[in-house]
Amino acid sequence: MKEPGVAFFVARDAGQLLGFGAIAARGADESGADWGELKRMYVAPAARGRRIGRLILERLLQHAKGERITVLRLETGNKQMEALSLYRSVGFAHRGPFADYPDNESSIYMEMRIA
Repeated sequence: MKEPGVAFFVARDAGQLLGFGAIAARGADESGADWGELKRMYVAPAARGRRIGRLILERLLQHAKGERITVLRLETGNKQMEALSLYRSVGFAHRGPFADYPDNESSIYMEMRIA
């Protein structure tokens, strides 16, 4: 894997920001798997319901595969129901805290293996 870094993707329509997301390559974990962290997913309120979040997430997953990231992890809030549904729909499953995240009742931690 290359030196860990961050990739940022933005969705626009006629110059209008629709949404964005980022993925940070983290290098090898304790098992030796190259992992990345899904960061900063956001869709503008006026663009919600148009599958913009799914398009951004699919682009981020393609990027992760291209970077040979084999495990993708994320932390999100427990009140982000639409986001949680999206993450589950593409294969993310619940897991415990990772990296320096503390265990707390307002965070949900998820992980996905990438083929």
